[in-house]
Order: sequence, then structure tokens, then C-alpha cells
Amino acid sequence: MSKKILIIEDEPRITDILKFHLQREGYECLFAEDGKTGLEKAVGENPDMILLDIMLPELDGFEVCKRLRGQGIQTPVIMITARGEESDKVTGLDIGADDYVTKPFALRELTARIKANMRRTAAPRAGGAVMQWDGLTIHLDSIEAKKHGRPLELSQREFDLLSFLAKNANQVFSREELMEKVWNYEYYGDLRTVDVTVRRLREKIEDNPAEPRYIVTRRGAGYMFAG
Repeated sequence: MSKKILIIEDEPRITDILKFHLQREGYECLFAEDGKTGLEKAVGENPDMILLDIMLPELDGFEVCKRLRGQGIQTPVIMITARGEESDKVTGLDIGADDYVTKPFALRELTARIKANMRRTAAPRAGGAVMQWDGLTIHLDSIEAKKHGRPLELSQREFDLLSFLAKNANQVFSREELMEKVWNYEYYGDLRTVDVTVRRLREKIEDNPAEPRYIVTRRGAGYMFAG
């Protein structure tokens, strides 16, 4: 069965290009021209991937993504921005988007990012594996983390990063290595994506994010989980 991609985009020219290219790649495409309709289809049609423009009628892309994550829907979201401003990128990642591309984008690069995110969500989980450190518990089978017994609201990407670092405790990984191993990119994207995800994760798992206990920085080298 072909994978479904929901394209939420109000520019017909962009939609037509994406439709032609993605269908040729073997994907089934769904479409929405405004944020309200896109949100409804994202909830009702259960797509495997969402391509989400930021500048949309009715609801903007940020609000659509925020509401999806608020409902616990973890479908991979790649946000599309025409402006390419750093603030847009950071905002998108902060509210739970998995990635972003800036118009005009290369179709080959976009396809690679789609495939990488789909590989990540399709990857099998280790059954029954539980890891524990000082009140932090990671359940690999149920894709859940808890702090002092209370479930943490982590995005899929945050959980992937946390579990990867925890399984490789006390080993330092550069941002380039994390982009490759956690984001599954065979090339390096914007490395700030890693920094933003680490910051969000620290805010959720650390007692004091300014002085992290679990995910620590090794200056000039990268990040590691202190086991």
C-alpha cells in the first residue's frame, strides 16, 4: 500500500509541482488549501506525512501544527516557509514540527527528507526495553518517558533523540552525527535543528535546564547522555 502525504498549501503552482513529483515517486497525495481544512484532513485521513506551508488562510501552519501535537498526533510534519527566517524555523521546531524546507526548495532534497522521516517512524522498536536513571524512565516499547513516575509530553523526535543518547550513554555525538543517526539524513541539514531539539528536551526532562543532569554539552565536541 502506498504511503499517504497530505499537502497543506494554498499556492496552486506549488501544489501541482508537488503532486506531479510525489505521485511519480509512488505516494498517494491528499490536498488542502487552507489550515482549517488541512487540520481536519490531518486528523481524519491519517496521512503518513504532512507537508505544511506556514502562510495559510483560516489557520496558519504554526497553529495547525500546534493543534495536531496538542491532540497527541505525531504524524511527521515538514514545514514549508517562503521567508526562510531563522525565527520561523525555530518556532516551527518549538511547536513540534520535525523539519522544514525553504521555498524555493529542491525536489530531490525534499524527497530525501520525506523518506528519512518515514524510515524513522517505520523503524521497529525494541520490545519490553526499559531504561532508568535517577527518576527518569524510558520505555522503548511504548515510546514513553516518565519523570518521577509522571509521563513526559515528548514529540516523536524528542523521544528518538533521548532514547538514542540514553542507549549510548557517556558517548559524545557531534551535531552532524546526531543529524545522521537520529534524523536519518544522509547529508547534513541545518544543524540548529539539533540544538533546538536538545533545548526543548532539556526543558522537559531536566530539573534545571540551565544546568542539565542528563543531556550535557561537551564544548566543541557535541552532546552526550550522562549515565
